[in-house]
Amino acid sequence: MARRQVTRTGKDGKGNITSLCKPGEAWSPRSSSLCISDIETGTHSYYVSWPEKETEIRVVQGSTGKYLRTDRDTTTRNNLDDLPDC
Repeated sequence: MARRQVTRTGKDGKGNITSLCKPGEAWSPRSSSLCISDIETGTHSYYVSWPEKETEIRVVQGSTGKYLRTDRDTTTRNNLDDLPDC
């Protein structure tokens, strides 16, 4: 299993995360659906290294299906939204 650092995210017009990215890496960009599969099967894990701490990206079941999120702080926002676009 590879542990992959994420530095950027792809987003659709509604702001939903569509891919995870790290420029210069062979795996990047990787679609959210493939990342969800990677995490659930234990093939790969993904994380974000924030200035104050490192956080794992996890799969969450939402009202419209599974999605990726990380919790950098105590807010209910998905902090992946804070990363720059791929």
